[in-house]
Formats: sequence, C-alpha cells, structure tokens
Amino acid sequence: MLFISCNEPIARRPISTKKSTILKASIEENKALNKIEEDKITAFIKKDSLQTYYNSSMGFWYAYHTKVETETPTPKFGEEVTISFDIKDLSGNSMYPQQEKKYTIDKEDFITGLQHGIKLMKVGETITFVIPSYNAFGVAGDGNKIGINQSIKSTLTLIHINNKQ
Repeated sequence: MLFISCNEPIARRPISTKKSTILKASIEENKALNKIEEDKITAFIKKDSLQTYYNSSMGFWYAYHTKVETETPTPKFGEEVTISFDIKDLSGNSMYPQQEKKYTIDKEDFITGLQHGIKLMKVGETITFVIPSYNAFGVAGDGNKIGINQSIKSTLTLIHINNKQ
C-alpha cells in the first residue's frame, strides 16, 4: 500500500486530436460573402459615374459632394459634432430619412464606417459613404429596416464641431 500511494499520477493523453474544420469553413464562408458584397459595391460605384469614389483604408468608399479646400480642422477624439445624415440601400431606397444628430467622436456607439468617415471631414463638407455590412450593421442588421449582411449608403454633412471636450 505504501508503494502505490507514492507513485506520481500519470497524465492521460487524448486518444485522438481533431482539427477544427468549422472555424476554417466559417472563415472561407465569410471571405466568399465579403467578395460578393464587394462586387455589389464595385458595380454600384461604376454605375454612379457622376461621382468619384475613394476607397478608404478603413474599409468603406466615399465621394465628395461639397469639399472644403481651406485648412480647417477635422474632428478629433472626444469632440462633439453636429451632423446631418440619411441611410439608404445601394438601390437608393430610403431606410432612414435625413436627420440631424449630435455625436461625440469615438465615445458613442454609432455606425462604424461613419465613425471613421466623420474624422475625414471638415465643417461644411457633404460626403456620400458606401459602407459594407461589416462596417455597418453586420450579420445581425439593425433589427428593423436594415437586413443581415446589407451594405448601406449614407450622405452626411458635418455641420459643426464643438471643440469643448
């Protein structure tokens, strides 16, 4: 009995190991969905020949309607801005009509693509943003008018920057 109780416990090894194929399949499926969505956005941009769209490093496209050429500041972290914006689908159907909103930069929950887009703007500029679903409402939609994996288009005007932080 003394001999048995002094032995070190022996670690049990798994009989077999399985690699997660579900994760790989999910990654491939998301890549395919993103490619389809990007193709739709590219087709929309080609169709809108009146505008020149720029591809941002943050994953959305934008086109200026009104551009301010002077050296004026852009919004920074913590500043409150007043914006006017609408939300449409890529066919131009209105999902949410033009509305005015006060938004504190990077301190409030808002559409990710627009959060980044506002930081590019100067007071008085109007820009149309084309935002893929992963920078908008994603796989869940908004639970109301915006469906799952739906790209959106928003025309936004930066009305005012309140520099008081």
